[in-house]
Order: sequence, then structure tokens, then C-alpha cells
Amino acid sequence: MGFRVDELAGRAGVSVDTVRFYQSKGLLAQPAREGRIAWYSDVHLERLERIRDLKAKGFTLASIGRLLEGDLDAADEVLVEALAGPEPGREDPPAPLSRTELAARTGLAPELIAALGGQGLLTPELSNGRPLYSEGDVAALKAGLTLLETGVPLEELLALARQHDRAMKQTAERTVELFDEFVRSPIKAKSASEVEAADRLMDAFHKMLPAASALVTQHFRAVLLAAARERLGAPAEPTERPGAPGQNEPLGAPTEPTERLGAPGQNERLGAPAEPTERLGAPAAGGAPLVEASERAQR
Repeated sequence: MGFRVDELAGRAGVSVDTVRFYQSKGLLAQPAREGRIAWYSDVHLERLERIRDLKAKGFTLASIGRLLEGDLDAADEVLVEALAGPEPGREDPPAPLSRTELAARTGLAPELIAALGGQGLLTPELSNGRPLYSEGDVAALKAGLTLLETGVPLEELLALARQHDRAMKQTAERTVELFDEFVRSPIKAKSASEVEAADRLMDAFHKMLPAASALVTQHFRAVLLAAARERLGAPAEPTERPGAPGQNEPLGAPTEPTERLGAPGQNERLGAPAEPTERLGAPAAGGAPLVEASERAQR
């Protein structure tokens, strides 16, 4: 049975322009032609319905193309669906926000939000070409406003954000490479079926995403604080407070002296004499100088 393009679009629940767009992207085969009339078949209809269903799950056109061409299998499809869906532990995420709604929530002009997206500092999801934002975007923009309120110039903050974005992309891409090489590929090679592979991939994904996120967050915080201490000359917090007993010493036990009698100090080369506690002629602890004591003895 053959369909003309408008009938095919109606049966698939999409527009004629969408049909032609998918053809231009190589997702839909070209129709048979009879003169100037294009005829589509049930194969085209099934492909359109498949694309429509995958799009509804949040799949990108790139991932849809790889699935349709067989580059990704059924196990990968489950993983891609998880990546396109809500984060693990957030099965009912808040509804996405339009640019106007995000502007109202943050107090920023829609034009500035669009500019941030153009520079890659915001990465909204696209729905029919329309950007949609998350609660995470709201939190990020409010954090940026807090930094501006402390006195950081907007230009400097944007430059810092771009620098951070480049560094994070490198880290993220390398993390994905490690997952692909050491987790995804071995699981698919050793699983008895695509169903088993899908289950194991999902288990690994739900473990690795929060673990990797926590690791990066904690590391950045630690490095940031260390850089601030170094910049200000502040010492790192000591493991033990001065005068407090050591962890392995009983309360009240004397601590071992830093240098043993006659041993070279930590900052002295081996064999160099240690500097005397009191130099000749310097006041003795609780007494007169040695020279004055000698003169009195002679008198």
C-alpha cells in the first residue's frame, strides 16, 4: 500500500515538513517516484513511528540515527533512554522552564539568558527548536548572581565560566571514554543476552553517575580552598592543635623532643654543628651574661 506525503504524515502524527526534514538527515529513506508523485510505503510509516517514539523519550537525532543504522543495539537503547531521562533518584523531576519562565525565576533578562546559552554556559534541552531549562539552571544562575553581588565583574565571571566549561568538558569526555572502554564494552562482550547487558549497564550507570559527580565536586572544593590558602598565606588546618596530645599518645604523656641531644636539626646538613641555644655573651636563661659573671669572679 502506498501513501502520498501528506497521508504518510497524517498517519504518523507528524507534519509534512518533519517528514522532509528526516529525509534530509538520512533518517528516512527516499520514496519511490511515479512521475512527479512520491509514494511512501509501510516501511516509511514504521520508521516514522519509531523516530516519533524515540523523540518522545528524549533521544537526540544523532542517537536515533545510530539506533536505526544498527550502530547501537537494544542494550544501548536502554542506556541512551536513561541518559535522556531524569537523573537517578529523581523520577518525577519538575516541569522544564521556558526562557521567559527562567527569566522570571532569576530576575535576569531573557536576552542575557540567550547570550549565556550562545556561549555554551547554559545547555538547555531543545524541544522542537525551543530551549527548555531545568531547576539546575535556576540554581546555577542564582549562584552566579551571588558572585556578582560580592563584587566580581560580569566580564570576569563569564571568562571564568568559559574556562571552567572547557576544563569540565575535557574531564567529562575522558570519563565517558573510560566508561565506554572499561565498563560498557566488557559488559556487552560478556553478557549472555541484550537483556542481561541492558540490566548490567543500567546498574553500572546508576552507580557511576553519582560517584563521579561527588568525586569531581569534592575535588574542586578541596582545590579551591587550597588555592585560597596559598594565595592568602594561610596555613592549612593542622592535624593536631598545638599543645594537644598526639593521636597515639596517652593523655598527659610527654611528647618526644623534635631533636635529640647532639643530633643534627631537620634543616641542617649532616655533619654541620647545631647552632647553640645561647651564643657566647648572650644572656643566660635567668642570669647575667657570661662575661659579667667572669669579671665578678676575678674581682
